[in-house]
Amino acid sequence: MVSCLWARAQGNGEFTPAAEDSALLTGLSNSYQQQYRDESNRLPSLNKKDYQKVYADRWKSIKEVFDEQEIYTSRYAQAYLDAIVGEIVKDNPVVQHHDFHCYFSRSYIPNAAYIGEGVILFNMGLFSRLTDESQAAFVLCHEISHYLLQHQEKGIDKYVTAINSPEVQAQLRKIKGSEYRKLDQLQQLVKGLAFDSRRHSRDHESEADSMAVVLMRRTPFALSGAATTLALLDSIDKNAFDVEGCLQQTFNAGDYPFRKKWLAREDGLLGGHARLKRDEMADSLKTHPDCALRIRLIGPLVGMGAMGAGTGGSVSAGRGGRTFVVDSLKFRSLQEMFRYEVIEYAYASDEYTQSLFLSLELLHRRPEDVYGVAQVGRVLNGLYRAQKEHTLSKVADLPSPDNPANYNALLQFVQNLYLEDLASINYYFLRAYHPRLDNYTLFKKAYEESAKSVR
Repeated sequence: MVSCLWARAQGNGEFTPAAEDSALLTGLSNSYQQQYRDESNRLPSLNKKDYQKVYADRWKSIKEVFDEQEIYTSRYAQAYLDAIVGEIVKDNPVVQHHDFHCYFSRSYIPNAAYIGEGVILFNMGLFSRLTDESQAAFVLCHEISHYLLQHQEKGIDKYVTAINSPEVQAQLRKIKGSEYRKLDQLQQLVKGLAFDSRRHSRDHESEADSMAVVLMRRTPFALSGAATTLALLDSIDKNAFDVEGCLQQTFNAGDYPFRKKWLAREDGLLGGHARLKRDEMADSLKTHPDCALRIRLIGPLVGMGAMGAGTGGSVSAGRGGRTFVVDSLKFRSLQEMFRYEVIEYAYASDEYTQSLFLSLELLHRRPEDVYGVAQVGRVLNGLYRAQKEHTLSKVADLPSPDNPANYNALLQFVQNLYLEDLASINYYFLRAYHPRLDNYTLFKKAYEESAKSVR
């Protein structure tokens, strides 16, 4: 099934997303919920209510991953991921008999994370950008290390101890007795103490890097994967995709030419009022210290020369020194599939502007990709419906200083369009592919819907 879909995606882009196994997700969620309840009952008696509140918040975040079908349930993909994990576990006695599970996440965000209750997520957005299995092994070893070293649990201990310390309690009493700015003072105090289960401290990242190398050293995977992964993460957020140029080229139909005013920037929209649709998974890998420093820190562990990864320095190979151990063809086929799956999941999650960005990026690389064409039309139809129903803010992000410049350009474009612009842009874009793509159901539905909107 998967290899067939991959061939279609490679050939003419007629991608069909893998169906999610809702029953499996419900079963997994129920299992982890029971595990959370058992863990909650075993929490320390001192300050137990504070502990339980933090663990409850963490469980809520974990449960959302299953409820929102973020976990990829393809048996083909899971078997492959399990095989890589198996190579790590079988050669590391320290990992054996630990109850943790790794899953592919359908998120486009280039991250991986240990999120609690033994659950490790490997985002498609990161996996699809890797070079080889040794890099995938390092990512997994890094997150397994966070789990083994109990970094989250130690962070929770530190947080609960801090909020119950005499110093903090004294500050709270002082704020309570203040005549002015109570809320502001309280927010500042909470900000300094806030616990984020998705983000690790500088020391935790270094510890996880070091232990990941130790775990990798016993496997057949090349230790060079540690340094090359960190080098990749150091630049992974730098996206050079020329959105404005792509928009002008893609939506410049003869009967409805592109208009420069659609790209006009309104500075007011960049004033920090952007809606954060959901809490994006904090990057468990690319946090402080920066990746260049982290490469230097692990250098002695991997036998890397002062030149560093990718610059000619010598890197110890580890036990096997192989960049591929499980299956290079499956690695490539999953990367190909994931480039499509993240677009589909963003759309299914009502992240229309992100799905549009990814679809345009796909079309920029593959101008005749059938799924890319259909998905652009599908998203624009969705944006048209949302604007017509005055619900655009639910599916479209606003420009924000925190966004990359090219994503802001797309968001500004969407905000600048009137209802009739959206309808016409989409219709004339899709009409250029009609009727030659009508055999592709996704395209045909998108085209027919867009035609109705311009009548």
